[in-house]
Amino acid sequence: MTETITPVREADVVAQAPQQLFIGGRWVDARGGRTLDVVDPSTGKTLCAVADASVDDGWDALNAADAAQADFAAMSPRERADILRRAFELMHERVEDLALLMTLEMGKPLAESRGEVAYAAEFFRHFSEEAVRIDGGYQVAPKGGARFLVTKQPVGVSLFVTPWNFPLAMGTRKLGPALAAGCASVLKPAGQTPLSMLALAEILREAGVPDGVVNILVTSDSSGVMEPLIRSGVARKLSFTGSTGVGRKLLEQCAQHVMRTSMELGGNAAFVVFDDADLDKAVEGAMLAKMRNSGEACTAANRIFVHRDVIEEFGRRLTERMAALRVGRGVEDGVDVGPMIDASQRDKVAELVSDAVDSGARVLAGGEAPGGEGYFYLPTVLTDVPDSARMRDEEIFGPVAPLTPFDTEEEVIAAVNSTEYGLVNYVYTEGLTRGLRIGEALESGMVGLNQGVVSNPAAPFGGVKESGLGREGGSEGIDEFLETKYLGIGMA
Repeated sequence: MTETITPVREADVVAQAPQQLFIGGRWVDARGGRTLDVVDPSTGKTLCAVADASVDDGWDALNAADAAQADFAAMSPRERADILRRAFELMHERVEDLALLMTLEMGKPLAESRGEVAYAAEFFRHFSEEAVRIDGGYQVAPKGGARFLVTKQPVGVSLFVTPWNFPLAMGTRKLGPALAAGCASVLKPAGQTPLSMLALAEILREAGVPDGVVNILVTSDSSGVMEPLIRSGVARKLSFTGSTGVGRKLLEQCAQHVMRTSMELGGNAAFVVFDDADLDKAVEGAMLAKMRNSGEACTAANRIFVHRDVIEEFGRRLTERMAALRVGRGVEDGVDVGPMIDASQRDKVAELVSDAVDSGARVLAGGEAPGGEGYFYLPTVLTDVPDSARMRDEEIFGPVAPLTPFDTEEEVIAAVNSTEYGLVNYVYTEGLTRGLRIGEALESGMVGLNQGVVSNPAAPFGGVKESGLGREGGSEGIDEFLETKYLGIGMA
């Protein structure tokens, strides 16, 4: 039976969430006493105020991680695995509270928040299993007389910066492999959605993470707090999820000490429907690829290319599905689409739609922001979106599905690849050889072939070109936190 969410229940779950900084295993106020308001995007009203870190708090967190690093690296893989497993179990025990907290600060419907809690927890389970499988190698030198011993060691203190759109999963995707590998860390969540990560910090403390191994900094001054830590040389790894523009700046800062980096940056995903596609599956896949998280995802289908022979039918079916979605507060029963994260994001979506319409696109559904409180935008379908429209090059990050016809494989491959981004693309076709041929030709780190969701903790997530560096998840994910050391052993 679905729980009815009352205002009292909302207030209780916010009040129970930690609202201080987590440094050195303790909950502390910001040194300067500053606080930062957390706003419910479905109402525009303040939920609570959390501690707002200064650069001094940042140094405290970095020093705590540095002090904890050696002992944590020496901890046995099984001990680290057991901590991750306990955290996984605690997250599932508290799924309802975590999901409600996420919905209140980020806006997504409760069903999606529950799904994110399960997805986020899975990174802890996955990397608990990877922790005990860190391996190396032993080899006889080709000419004899020596042996090669290859081992892997933790990179060291790591810095993490996570976004607001998946406030829990983007944290566990970084913390899971770091903890498995033996790396202490400082994590800065997005200022819009800090409560989920603060709640996770308490879970990790209860699961047995040693003091100082995980530190959480919430701040309204991201660059002012994080840049000195990056440039200090104390941390040896940075993992960032966010925009390509910010990623470029962070790479410049990391260059000073040649810091290892993982970057999951912007996306401009294409969703391609061929004339031989199963349209029922393609429409279902498009709904997932476009409307997961109300379109506020780097993996969201940003450009939908449909073969000219089926675009009218595909557009009709997609429009029916999009127009039937219910928009509202994520805590209400039956709501499919929540608000945008803030007014500026809603206004950006509206600008991109207006620009496309001015350029010749036609509105099949939606196309406007409803009245009332909160930062909502109606699920929208556009057709005949021209190349000149801004949304062909810019991430929409909202519930807008732009359709463009194509005629040939060569044409659509060129169109899909005509972007500096390369995170993920989606292809729908019933032809096996065509699917493989197109998948290999597309310039992206991931391809969803007849599926609208590619994210999975057991698979390597990441992009090419200006969509990022490195991979998160899969067996590759833990390698991002390990250094390879070679020992040459003389046998003479």
